[in-house]
Amino acid sequence: MSNNIQLPHFDDYLLYIKTQNYSDETVYNYDRDLETFRNFLDSGLSSPIEFKKVNKQIINEYKAYLSSTDRVTSKNKLKNTKKLSSYSLNRVLSSLRSYTKYLIEMDFNSSISPNSIKLVKTEKKHAKVAEFDQLVKLIEAPQRLEKNAIVGLRNRVMLEVLFSTGMRISELCNLKKVDIDGTGKIFIMGKGKKERFVYLTPRAIEFLDSYLKSRKDNLESLFIPLRGSNSKKSDKKVSTNYLQSKIKEYREKLKINVPTSAHSLRHGFATYLAEQGASATAIQFLLGHESLNTTTRYLHASDKFAEETHKKYHPLKK
Repeated sequence: MSNNIQLPHFDDYLLYIKTQNYSDETVYNYDRDLETFRNFLDSGLSSPIEFKKVNKQIINEYKAYLSSTDRVTSKNKLKNTKKLSSYSLNRVLSSLRSYTKYLIEMDFNSSISPNSIKLVKTEKKHAKVAEFDQLVKLIEAPQRLEKNAIVGLRNRVMLEVLFSTGMRISELCNLKKVDIDGTGKIFIMGKGKKERFVYLTPRAIEFLDSYLKSRKDNLESLFIPLRGSNSKKSDKKVSTNYLQSKIKEYREKLKINVPTSAHSLRHGFATYLAEQGASATAIQFLLGHESLNTTTRYLHASDKFAEETHKKYHPLKK
């Protein structure tokens, strides 16, 4: 941290969460979120605010700061295009709560308690998932829309595997060739260092086999950038940002109105399994959710299933 205001024992805190088996992505997010808080303290309303003087009023001012369009990011760049969503705002506040909780547990001084950092109310949005036939068109789009056949096949396989397994995009991009053993079952390390099996459909296996046969390299990663085929760097892999941008591009070209992302394919995986009669408990296991409540939030998008259930079971339907 280069500016004047410092967060006490900050490096110790980052080291601590690393030893608690937090993922590298989570550690990065906490680091970035707390740097945003430090920027807020350093700028102050009239002068810099020392951490030891942080109180409930300053936390409220911080919430207002996060809700504004002139907040400063961890890289000291103004974000003046859009406001943080309530979910993003709560994520930043949760990072601060985690940090203050660490200080108290380690008997360090903290002028504010974690419980004093209240989260904001979130919007109750009705989750949307594209119609099944639209998701199929999206999955098949790369081979039709990409000029380079190799890129088209690779991107098609990535989308096939996402929808076949319901895995997270980070889990997909971290796959190695050795993870594929031909059985259609993949053992992955998921969020929170939790291990689980996910399963490929015969259709996904067919396209994945074609992709693997096209590979003429010795790289470890399952999905690699085209420019990386001649690289000697063994951990070269397609980034999550690349795949997200491609999904957005395909969606726009296909004129799919429902916002669709890699997470939408995971959401659709759960929704359409439920529509076929799969139990929420089984879907919970396949998604790698710790709580069944998280899984049921995914299933709320199944409007069609809800409508058919209403028509079939309502006692006064006739």
